[in-house]
Amino acid sequence: MRVLLEIIMLVLNLYWWVAIIMIVMSWLLQFNVINYSNQFVATIWRVVNGLTEPVLNPIRRVVPNVGGLDISPIVLFIGIYALQRIIVLYLYPYAF
Repeated sequence: MRVLLEIIMLVLNLYWWVAIIMIVMSWLLQFNVINYSNQFVATIWRVVNGLTEPVLNPIRRVVPNVGGLDISPIVLFIGIYALQRIIVLYLYPYAF
């Protein structure tokens, strides 16, 4: 049971970093520091966007628009943090 909880924690940590990469890449693409014409950048963007959009789209539907600022990643980070704390504080001590 603890191994399963450790795997869930690892997946949550990896998803945290994928979301951070998505945020940084969106800023770099928006300010034209990097662009889609580079095949490597386009491939990384498609992978990162494909991993994050299925989770961020439902959050965007619920969270109101704040002056053109997308705060759905912040809600995602709070959710990931809450899940990690629930696992560490309530599930992990009682796992065999």
